[in-house]
Amino acid sequence: MIDYIKGQIAELTPTYAVVEASGVGYEVNIALPVYTALIEKKETKLYVSEIIREDAHLLFGFLTKGERELFLLLTSVSGIGANTARLIMSGYSASEVRQIIATGNVHALSQVKGLGAKTAQRVIVDLKDKVLKVDLGQGEAVGADETSQTFISVDNETKQEAVSALTMLGFSAAASSKVVDKILKESPDMSVEKVIREALKML
Repeated sequence: MIDYIKGQIAELTPTYAVVEASGVGYEVNIALPVYTALIEKKETKLYVSEIIREDAHLLFGFLTKGERELFLLLTSVSGIGANTARLIMSGYSASEVRQIIATGNVHALSQVKGLGAKTAQRVIVDLKDKVLKVDLGQGEAVGADETSQTFISVDNETKQEAVSALTMLGFSAAASSKVVDKILKESPDMSVEKVIREALKML
């Protein structure tokens, strides 16, 4: 069982990072806040959750043990898979997810794609008491000290990265492109993470 991976960042996208440790490159699925924290970083330490299936061996990475614990709580709810949990943690920060569940905010939670009101209600019922026990402290995670607001000046680059990430999250390229265009037209200096977050609310 892998607890964490620490090493050089060989590749970074809004949906995954390749971390090289001891000559091995590990592809680790990440949520948007992790991507933002790692921009311009050369190395990182990601706490890992392994999802082992017959057809795949997937790694999901988090900046802190608390974020990983929150992810595991989400996936413990019937109807919430790893990708849906990642969507939830991409649409909101970990502290926002905890607050939404703790306060029973069904509306905010049901805004996540694939999460209807019934499933959102189930998440709240199952986790309302548990999430308050999760410590979301930053710990010793490399890269967790930044709340990067890095902007990419070239709209086309921002668009390509945002559309690519949304496509990898399961949305159609055409619909993603249309929504991203609309967002960038209104806010051309918006960061990639914010573009993706806004798009998640609109798709």
